[in-house]
Amino acid sequence: MAQRKGCLIGCGVVLVLGLAAVAALVFGIGKVVDAAGKTMLEPGVYQSVNVGDPEDAVRAKMPSGESFIKGALKSGGPAEPEGTVCSWYISAADSKDGEETVFRFCFKDGKLAEKVEYRMK
Repeated sequence: MAQRKGCLIGCGVVLVLGLAAVAALVFGIGKVVDAAGKTMLEPGVYQSVNVGDPEDAVRAKMPSGESFIKGALKSGGPAEPEGTVCSWYISAADSKDGEETVFRFCFKDGKLAEKVEYRMK
């Protein structure tokens, strides 16, 4: 009888832990999808803006760009121009040869100071 009770308790603990693991997996996948949505940019948007355009107008065309992926995108690109504030995005176009296209926009004094496109693995 005591063995049966112990088995039921053990099975209950395993069930609860299994449900917690599934919930954590779903939450984690949701976070990755959410981060991707904040950093994906259509190539047409990149092409449609020009250096000198007002920062507000450029940012209005883009998602926030703020996510945990930002650090990885920064590490693969050229140096940021001094005195600028930059945002990084992954191209929504298909990747080629395992590399992603990254778009970087740097702003200074309320205007787009630089836009750069580069490849990253």
